[in-house]
Amino acid sequence: MSKKQVFQFLDAPREMPRKLPLALRTAGDWNELYGAFAQTEAAHQSGRCLDCGNPYCEAKCPVHNYIPNWLQLVQEGRILEAAALCHETNPLPEMCGRVCPQDRLCEGACTLNDDFGAVTIGAVEKYIVDTAFAQGWRPDLSKVVATGKHVAVIGAGPAGLACADRLVRSGIAVTVFDRYEQIGGLMQFGIPSFKLDKAVIATRREVLEGMGVVFKLGVEIGRHLTLEHLLTGYDAVFLGLGAYRYTDGGLPGQDLAGVLPALPFLVQNGRIVTGSDPHGRPIAGWEDTLSMPDLAGKRVVVLGGGDTGMDCVRSAIRLGAASVTCAYRRDEANMPGSAREVANAREEGVQFLFNRQPLAIDSNDGKAASGVRMVETRLGAPDANGRRNPEPIAGSESVVAADIVIIAFGFSPKVPDWLAAQGVQAQPNGRLAVGGNGRLAYQTGHDKLFAGGDCVRGADLVVTAVQEGRDAAASIARMVLRGVRAIPAALESA
Repeated sequence: MSKKQVFQFLDAPREMPRKLPLALRTAGDWNELYGAFAQTEAAHQSGRCLDCGNPYCEAKCPVHNYIPNWLQLVQEGRILEAAALCHETNPLPEMCGRVCPQDRLCEGACTLNDDFGAVTIGAVEKYIVDTAFAQGWRPDLSKVVATGKHVAVIGAGPAGLACADRLVRSGIAVTVFDRYEQIGGLMQFGIPSFKLDKAVIATRREVLEGMGVVFKLGVEIGRHLTLEHLLTGYDAVFLGLGAYRYTDGGLPGQDLAGVLPALPFLVQNGRIVTGSDPHGRPIAGWEDTLSMPDLAGKRVVVLGGGDTGMDCVRSAIRLGAASVTCAYRRDEANMPGSAREVANAREEGVQFLFNRQPLAIDSNDGKAASGVRMVETRLGAPDANGRRNPEPIAGSESVVAADIVIIAFGFSPKVPDWLAAQGVQAQPNGRLAVGGNGRLAYQTGHDKLFAGGDCVRGADLVVTAVQEGRDAAASIARMVLRGVRAIPAALESA
């Protein structure tokens, strides 16, 4: 075992893997922005960890990864052990290593963050799992005993995949249904390839199928198959339905040609870029109402400052837009998106307009968008939640020219008719109501129906969906295995 060099961080600065050259990115290259660490680099960066007695990084992580422990294993070259340890808390570590906003989570809480630069936790996590998979490592299920129980999972996004992973580890058979042609949900269709190479998702599918998970894709509940059929044929059903309802903001002119919701824009481009559909079929719900324009040479304005907005502006750059502007109604310090993503967008040529609130989308001919009318804002006093709301500044209106306007105000869940018919209730904001009143965690008002991820908490991070899918699996196991055998230790700790 290697001897810990406690003060290695003094001599070893924080380093990220090499970036794809800027010229390639702005010329339309969709490969992942960050390369991969070599073994020496990964060990060197892992060695910067102070191994805090009560690690802030672990506490800040939604799945509470054993971060100092697997960093130490990397430093010692014990990659397969590190991969196994990663999977103890996180069913999708290679995804989270790529798409988590580490600057807001584990790395933001790192003791070294302020003065020396945080340990590059996300890049090391990516290195661990990619390397282990390349060496043939797969989860060890040799001690799993089949229970004869079978659970259906609706939705192959991060919540559904995490739930499936944990259930099969407990000896419960799992069949995953999804209306789309590939697994991953918005990881596959919504997150651009420059953040998450889709081959990574394909590998995870192969891993899950090797664990015994069965996928039935292109199957839409309520259309091809009834929920009643699943409730009859399975011991429980997990709902990982996501959040797809578009928040439009009610702007005058939002129905003009050239005005696009963020999600179908990202989905269609993702399908074209990956070659899964050269024509980029629209996402369900917009098939008959939306077509994607060519962005080459166009002036693009994106409204919204979250991670989805950053995905949109950086995609527009790669699609050849003449200019890309992001408008956000608060200042940069209060942007909800990852600071690292904002920096990457700015590096790629995106212009930011902070303290700008859109009022309407203008048109020169009454048919197509020609600009966005905005008003400057200042931040008012904090509200009850400590959030400072933007206040318009009188007489500060202006128009930003635009050929294409992409609205990225967020998305919210919606209860489908086939689920409402089962008496499952939602909150006023559309989120499914789970737990409480003697119910298990993540259990809906229907005994056999459980839910987690964006359909429960609203549009959020991949890692929070993973956490909820994982923890919902523990509740499902408690119900279906009651009186059968003890709950597996891995699920009890969830």
